[in-house]
Amino acid sequence: MITFSSVANANVRNTKQQEFIDVATLLPTALFDIRYYSSNNFVGKPIDGYKSAKCLLHKTTAYALQKAHKQAQLAGLNFKIFDCYRPQRAVDHFVRWVNDPTDLVTKATYYPNLGKDELLGGYIAAKSGHSRGSTLDLTLTDSEGTELNMGSLFDMFDTLSNTDDLRITTRQKANRYKLKNIMLAAGFAPYSMEWWHFTYKQQAYPNTYFDFVIE
Repeated sequence: MITFSSVANANVRNTKQQEFIDVATLLPTALFDIRYYSSNNFVGKPIDGYKSAKCLLHKTTAYALQKAHKQAQLAGLNFKIFDCYRPQRAVDHFVRWVNDPTDLVTKATYYPNLGKDELLGGYIAAKSGHSRGSTLDLTLTDSEGTELNMGSLFDMFDTLSNTDDLRITTRQKANRYKLKNIMLAAGFAPYSMEWWHFTYKQQAYPNTYFDFVIE
């Protein structure tokens, strides 16, 4: 496992960083709601490492996502993207938050049925695939920009967010599968616990966790 941080070799880090693309340049009609740049997230505060509301992905993943977006558009749909590359320092921020039992400000919205001590592992990891540059979180909208009903909020830590949770309606399941099938066809793998989470299968750096700031 390799972690590129501020103390890593600058030349190697910068060369690899240059392989990341601002996805908005490839998907100019997609919608972006980068939650960790704002306070509209489960921590309730802007997250370390997000100095700009950009979606950055490794170029191989970004071009695969462009193909997926074209398929969504053919179906009269659009993408709304919540998160892409995530610096390791942001993940560290999540872990600090999880380990603070006194901060329960967002519990009712994001984890109403779980204790914070249950979030680390399945929902919040000390090392996130997002830091490798080939994972993103997103949903579908209609042509007017209204999100399709997926049955749970983005980042809701609950089994209700599992793709095949039995409590969701037929329409909600169909909407989840519209997203899942579009992403599968473009080479992305889903995460069964979170309907919004996808990783490009042919990751450029499957064992590398980057930490450069999003600027």
